Amino acid sequence: MELNVAVTQSTDLSPFHLAIPVDDLAAAEAFYHGLLGCPIGRRSDQWIDFNLFGHQLVTHLAPEECSSAATNKVDGKNVPVKHFGVVLNAEKWRALADRLNAAGVDFIIEPGVRFKDQPGEQGTFFLSDPAGNALEFKYFDDPGMLFAV
Repeated sequence: MELNVAVTQSTDLSPFHLAIPVDDLAAAEAFYHGLLGCPIGRRSDQWIDFNLFGHQLVTHLAPEECSSAATNKVDGKNVPVKHFGVVLNAEKWRALADRLNAAGVDFIIEPGVRFKDQPGEQGTFFLSDPAGNALEFKYFDDPGMLFAV
């Protein structure tokens, strides 16, 4: 028996908390604060809190945990299996993509549109932080397509 469950995007989203390993806190600060523009919250000599577009991202010094991610094919591109990111509106996404392009960022997957003319069509790009953590930033022209099947 198949269940048809309608999923709607809430306008009352709660911020997530994510802790990730890094091998160099100064490099993490340069990337998340300097390049992405994330404000810094609390910190110690072992971790730094960042405000990642309204979400709490904590980088913990744990060099032994850092590695590159395996990939799977998604719409013809090798997408890192382990990744995280943020869904932005189109204007913020384009501004971030332009800023990263101007900074000469080496993208894992260049900014572009995925699933063109299909449910879930989205602008997306992937990059890695200096510790090898993969990030995806995306937008939907129609935010209701976030969970489209």
